Amino acid sequence: MKKVSLLSLLLLFGSGLSIKAQENMTYQKPPAEILELLEAKNTPAVQFNRDGDKMFLLEQPDFITIEEASQPIIGLAGLRVNPRNSTSVGGFSYAGIKLQDLKTNAVHDIVGLPNNPRISSLQLNAEETKLALLNTDVDGVSVWVVDLATYQAKRVGNFYVNDIMGASMFWKDNTSLYVMRIPERGAAPIANTTPTGPVVQENLGKAAPSRTYQYLLRNEDDVRLFDYYMTAQLSEVNLDGKLVDLGKPSIYRNVSKSPDGKYLMATTIQKPYSYLVSVGSFPYQVDVLDQAGKVVKALYSAPLAESVALGFDSTVPGYRGFAWRADRPATLYWANALDEGNSRTKVEFRDEVLQLDAPFTAEPTTFAKTALRYGGITWFNQDYAVLSERWRANRKVKNTLVSSKDGQEVKVIEERSSEDAYADPGRFVYTDNDYNRAVILTDKGKSPTVFTTSEGASAEGDRPFLLKWDLLSGKKDTLFRSQGEWYESPVSFKNDGTLIISRESQTEVPNYQRVVLRTRKMTPITEFANPYPSFEGVQKQQLSYPRNDGLKLTGTLYLPKDYDKSDGPLPLLMWAYPREFKTADAAGQVKGSPYRFTRISWGSPIYWVNRGYAILDNADMPIVGEGDSEPNDSFVPQLKANAEAAINYLSEAGYVDPKRVGVGGHSYGAFMTANLLAHTDLFAAGLARSGAYNRTFTPFGFQAEERTYWQAPEVYRTMSPFSYADKIKTPILFIHGMDDENSGTFPIQSERFYNAIKGHGGTTRLVFLPKEFHGYRAKESIMHTLWEMDQWLEKYVKNKK
Repeated sequence: MKKVSLLSLLLLFGSGLSIKAQENMTYQKPPAEILELLEAKNTPAVQFNRDGDKMFLLEQPDFITIEEASQPIIGLAGLRVNPRNSTSVGGFSYAGIKLQDLKTNAVHDIVGLPNNPRISSLQLNAEETKLALLNTDVDGVSVWVVDLATYQAKRVGNFYVNDIMGASMFWKDNTSLYVMRIPERGAAPIANTTPTGPVVQENLGKAAPSRTYQYLLRNEDDVRLFDYYMTAQLSEVNLDGKLVDLGKPSIYRNVSKSPDGKYLMATTIQKPYSYLVSVGSFPYQVDVLDQAGKVVKALYSAPLAESVALGFDSTVPGYRGFAWRADRPATLYWANALDEGNSRTKVEFRDEVLQLDAPFTAEPTTFAKTALRYGGITWFNQDYAVLSERWRANRKVKNTLVSSKDGQEVKVIEERSSEDAYADPGRFVYTDNDYNRAVILTDKGKSPTVFTTSEGASAEGDRPFLLKWDLLSGKKDTLFRSQGEWYESPVSFKNDGTLIISRESQTEVPNYQRVVLRTRKMTPITEFANPYPSFEGVQKQQLSYPRNDGLKLTGTLYLPKDYDKSDGPLPLLMWAYPREFKTADAAGQVKGSPYRFTRISWGSPIYWVNRGYAILDNADMPIVGEGDSEPNDSFVPQLKANAEAAINYLSEAGYVDPKRVGVGGHSYGAFMTANLLAHTDLFAAGLARSGAYNRTFTPFGFQAEERTYWQAPEVYRTMSPFSYADKIKTPILFIHGMDDENSGTFPIQSERFYNAIKGHGGTTRLVFLPKEFHGYRAKESIMHTLWEMDQWLEKYVKNKK
């Protein structure tokens, strides 16, 4: 491929006997109607302090430039490492921060931060007098602390932290921090260009299946780079910048502090490494350290996990999931797989939860056992805990109230299908205990009466709520529920008679309000403006329509402003992502809300409503497999039925011209798009971004399919649109990031499928985006993607001949 100064895109276009083999071009911009929406400045994100009287306003960043995206990246053991500043590439940061005092509503600027900051990892100290944060620049990641009395920020020390993996910084106490700083390490190792021998992998008769991964270690040069970039020095630093090193430099998977602050649990990566799996499966050592970094207890050595049993309910054999109990000064707990991690083994109990108290000299004791796979423990401040279990195969979720003293069952408080959104009571509301650890908030003097918040899925759409729940009696009282033509979502509750909500409607941008629960009186906290003035007046409807087997489907329809059906049917862009279900009842539940304000992300199809299209976003594409049948056993006919239902409904309603319908999706949505074009004549064109099209490239499972290719070869073949490349005559546009890191969606998927369609005379175009991952980052890439999609839709859908 030729190199050009700005971009080298592989653009391949074929139609009939006309073949345009390759074209080098520069980045293009979409039409003004789309560009205006893309460049809109979104409203800030918010975070609250523990007391709920301060709110941090976090400015959303702009897209990075292609120059920034082109900074060197090294793929190491499944990680994407920026070697210049020792960060994990693709992490999210904020572009600015302000503090709003919720007692006075005064908004304060934070002064002293560097220009154009990239802020992450905001953490308050226990007294809530200081805010620590990380700032990333081209040379490294530095630690900053904001004095919340003066709103003054200053850098702590003259060092950079290693921000690739694990917790890079956290408070030790009110005046000092633990940091993972980059040690003195000299120049990076230089790869040996002369091979010293072959790279060999071997398996001696033991089944070791694994899914496909990107960026794995390949040779000894990669191993040396991994050691160089991943090594960090655990240190204590006070607010004046004085450093005290704890122990020797190591490769830390994670470090956490005991609730009483007397101990650290350090998990370090050990050798041998692997060329088959990512860093999460490498051997590791769990140690308990004292405050000087000395090992108090060598707790566990985990072996290399290259051969975990197949199945979503399988896990690593042995110990896993080490954590500190939030309700005790220094007690560790973790899970142990009683079935050796193999979900196919028949046992009475799958897992046990072990615990060990300081000073860690005794043997661990069993706290509880689970019949399903252990899913975690949520602690109360005293007396109780909630033990979670799950089983992916039958979608079962179980939550049990247990005694925090001995793990004995008090009551099963929830047992349902994970697919049943209507029955979901929501997430517990938390508060901080005396150790500044999050525990379940209980009603005053009425433990275990708790509170939960939920999206509130219902037959009328999402209606978020705040629930008061007596776990012993089972009585539930709804303290707040979204009403009217609003979407009102609880965001902060302290059990003081008030609630902070985010409130929005189709036409009103989300803003924060304080609600008096008894009277429902609302007081505004913020007044954010609509970032999309050109979008005002666009019509939005939450649709419900039947599939041919009676299954209820949903989707969100957008129509151009001032459109009337008397104007005639519109071209349609349908955008979707298939999801698997084990019951038709769960698949038919209403999803989403008609009252939400429309936010437009870079990958959204909604831009085209301002180009004169009807948009069906989040078009329901359920794939149901009840009883002994798996969803994918009938993937293609169900996909076809879903698409037919949507098009028939919209065309019969008079909104849409059925001969001018485009379909698109990203990732599994792209896979869906290709299948619809391979098996139906419903569409005028397809848009497929960063998809996988040949399931034999992912033979050990994909998406929600846990059977291997050898167990279900016909399913893999039938679901692969690559198998039907000769049937695809509908124009299809492929877009793919050249550095796609996602498991299964390697760029070769698009390249091979494009060539198969081209080889059979199909109309297709392939666009490779340099320096882009599974989700696109650079503004130039995103603008060009929107331009490509617009060109394709205008030619083959709106103006179809």
